[in-house]
Amino acid sequence: MKRLKVAEKMRNLMAGYYMLGHQAKVRAWVTSGAPVEILYAMDVYPVYPENHGALIGAAKLGSYYSDFSEKRGFSRDLCSYARCDIGCVFAGTSPVGGLPKPSFLFACNNICNTVVKWYEILSRIFKVPLFVLDVPFVRKELKESHLRYVEDQLIDFIKFVEKLIGMQMDDSKLREVAMKSIEAVKLYGECLRMSKNRPSPMTCFDAFINMAPIVCLRGTDYAVSFYKEMKEELEDRVKNRIYAVENEKFRLLWDNIPVWYRLRWLSDFFASRNACLVADTYTNAWTGFGELRSSDLISSLAEVYTVSYLNIGLERMVEIINGLIEFYEVDGVVMHSNRSCKPYSFGQYEIQKKLSVPSVIIEADMVDERAFSEAQVATRLEAFLEML
Repeated sequence: MKRLKVAEKMRNLMAGYYMLGHQAKVRAWVTSGAPVEILYAMDVYPVYPENHGALIGAAKLGSYYSDFSEKRGFSRDLCSYARCDIGCVFAGTSPVGGLPKPSFLFACNNICNTVVKWYEILSRIFKVPLFVLDVPFVRKELKESHLRYVEDQLIDFIKFVEKLIGMQMDDSKLREVAMKSIEAVKLYGECLRMSKNRPSPMTCFDAFINMAPIVCLRGTDYAVSFYKEMKEELEDRVKNRIYAVENEKFRLLWDNIPVWYRLRWLSDFFASRNACLVADTYTNAWTGFGELRSSDLISSLAEVYTVSYLNIGLERMVEIINGLIEFYEVDGVVMHSNRSCKPYSFGQYEIQKKLSVPSVIIEADMVDERAFSEAQVATRLEAFLEML
């Protein structure tokens, strides 16, 4: 499989991101689905424990750092991102030397309820304030009452940060950050949609590897510049007929968070069988953040962050997945039943019944390699590909 050259720039970019985190005057540990635009607009540096957990998984250190938290009574059934990050706090180190101590914590439960308790624990450990943005679950249609509820909290959050840092937010700065966020997400979406080409110039594994800037640096020039370069490389690949999987026969869709410690094994497994995972639900979930409206940013932020992918009902999820199936013209779906992420995994068997193409479910964990059976996964995937 041909890796994107831009991945090397991404590694350097993220190394700089962690370094700047240690140098920042004010920093907040923040959940991945929180409105980071407000933080950047107030010169608060966001640090993402979830992204840090993915990095630990990619380094194949998930079980090592989980052990530090499990020995202190945290259940192995707890999210492995949480176990690893809490374990790193107890261990006093990590693959990036440990995350910088937070000035405060910002948790948004629009993708996960575990984060609330996770961040309460961190708040007690570090003895710093915690703000929880409570987002109502959108079972069917988005209601005006949902938006007003979240809007009021965003206003409260701005006041919370203003009091902590001793300065008011500049509305023009928020607008500037939001415009960069919109541009970066637009570019990222255009990169993902390049996989509509047959054969595809990239796989979802490329999307996974290069998604960190859209999470951690959304709203900055860094993200805009990075995805411009990624788009140019993909356009060049299409022009020069450079394909991710040379003899692409099967086009597949991935559902759920990646198995970070087995990205290479999985990508090689599929490529050697002429199967290309052209898209996934995980990275495509981040393209929704580009729907911000500049006319009323607080209301727009409330709407965008309320209808995130894991905060909607199963029927809407089925519509989104079938939409991806149709757009990318995929032949089948590989569903990762993720031991760690209950909100992402619990509805998969119900969703599976309503998909427009065949699917297979494999069982693993996003970070904890103890939950992965290579023989079992290989057998299921082999049988699935033979069926297509």
